[in-house]
Amino acid sequence: MTPPRTPQIPVVVLAGFLGSGKTTLLNHLLRNRAGTRIGVIVNDFGAIEIDAMTVSGQVGSTVSLGNGCLCCAVDASELDTFLETLTRPSARLDVIVIEASGLAEPQELVRMLLASDNPHILYGGLVEVVDAAEFDSTRQRHPELDRHLAVADLVVLNKTDRVGEAERERLRATVAELSGPAAVISAVHGRIDPELLFDPALRPDHEDLVRQLTFEDLLREEATDGHEGHDDHLHAAYESVDFTSDVPMDPRRFMEFLDSRPDGLYRIKGLADFGAGDRDNTYALHAVGRFLRFVPRPWARGEQRLTQLVMIGAGIDAEALSAGLAACRADEPAPDEPADAAAVERGMWGVLRYVHQEADPVDEQRADPVDVQQADPDVQEAAPEA
Repeated sequence: MTPPRTPQIPVVVLAGFLGSGKTTLLNHLLRNRAGTRIGVIVNDFGAIEIDAMTVSGQVGSTVSLGNGCLCCAVDASELDTFLETLTRPSARLDVIVIEASGLAEPQELVRMLLASDNPHILYGGLVEVVDAAEFDSTRQRHPELDRHLAVADLVVLNKTDRVGEAERERLRATVAELSGPAAVISAVHGRIDPELLFDPALRPDHEDLVRQLTFEDLLREEATDGHEGHDDHLHAAYESVDFTSDVPMDPRRFMEFLDSRPDGLYRIKGLADFGAGDRDNTYALHAVGRFLRFVPRPWARGEQRLTQLVMIGAGIDAEALSAGLAACRADEPAPDEPADAAAVERGMWGVLRYVHQEADPVDEQRADPVDVQQADPDVQEAAPEA
């Protein structure tokens, strides 16, 4: 079984009604991206402010933000075309964020992503931003908000500084009831830890040493000059649980664990060793919300055979999660479980259901070598506002 030949780029859908704080949250991600190259697709029309850069809302335009990020304004019908452009190896993007129109149906964007034939993308979750101060009135004006929350993978209850503690708890309970298994986190001014949505990029040291000063550097310096930074305590809004085992996982029990993962568990990432189930491959695991994908790859020569997982969520029971995973190890058979090879093989079928099969892997040699910022005649360097 052959894994994808090029890394898959997570695509995150950022949704929420007008005034909820989507663009503020997006600006925060761009300011605190820690070297991650972000591609931004704005599914809307009109002028859109992204901090010191003004991005034209003309459909089909692509603007470099000058900090390793790109921004496109697109019509939903052309989403696949722009994803193809942004996932070219020459763009060197690490994550793509689609900021949905305030009146868009986010589940339609999610369906398009899940149905896409683009082998370079991976669903990164639907993030619904909610204005805590205007939640009840927004829900009254837009009753479809309940439907949006029901399909969200992560809900950001924004502007919580504008409501009292009792009201905040009432809103959290209401949002949690409407969003079901989704993780719910509180935020002020859209400040959430970027690691909730994507992993920080690891780049060779020389890339950081020779790069030019960017708006990101200036904004971070301005934010921390004489003031206490906010990013040090952003992690308080969620929990992270690490699990490592040098004993292989039983595939059937592991899938039962994943199928019954608790509410509030937003992301699971890492590698799983299934031992006798597949001695040739380790399995990269990517789960966001209820989406699950395994990508097998051959063990490297001399590589230590471990299962290493990180679980991220809000309101999760760390001890229960660790105990649940420990019970999935192959050296912990349940009393009524047969330990024969046929049972292990049957258990692997549950894993293989979530392995994406590529009929025709993309030939990297056919990729356009021209940098995406120069490949489109409409591309222009954004300038800071006067």
